[in-house]
Amino acid sequence: MQLHRPFLLSMVTPSLLTNWSNETYMRSILLVCSLVCGLTVLLTACSDTKTETNVPKSEIEQRKERGGKITGEGITIVGKTDEDKAALASPLGVNSFLWRATLDTLSFMPLVSADPFGGVIITDWYEDPQKPGERFKVNALILDKTLRADGVKLTVFKQKIDKSVKNGWRDQQVDTTLARSLEDTILTRARQMKLAQGK
Repeated sequence: MQLHRPFLLSMVTPSLLTNWSNETYMRSILLVCSLVCGLTVLLTACSDTKTETNVPKSEIEQRKERGGKITGEGITIVGKTDEDKAALASPLGVNSFLWRATLDTLSFMPLVSADPFGGVIITDWYEDPQKPGERFKVNALILDKTLRADGVKLTVFKQKIDKSVKNGWRDQQVDTTLARSLEDTILTRARQMKLAQGK
């Protein structure tokens, strides 16, 4: 009875086997082993197994999960109103009254960007028809989810026309009272909106 060699072994000639040194053989074995180990680690890391124990939790751990403290909810000097709680539950990343009041106040300027989740509003340059040759740009940042006096920060940029400059406009110093005045207008409008919603 004649034994048939497998196809792959029939392709290997004795001269090929003699040309392979032990070092080359060991390198190829090491490469195959490292590939197998790497794939195993990769597949294990991507698995979606959750190791969860069903150990009962102590009362302290249960209170921590609910957000309370061991000694109770603590002392609140200034209580949160229903509006504050609603603002914290808002899907916006910032206070909705401040957001809408800022958009209303800056509505005369063209908008470049408005991000309600980050609380950033950027306007494009606006040139007042009453004062040609002078233009303004505003960047508004809403800082909090609650309606606070320091909840909005505005940066105002000013340029005047200048033919000697390549783009035709030169940056100018801005009076800080302009930004503060716009912030006060926004805060006043936000308070009006909050009061109107409460009725």
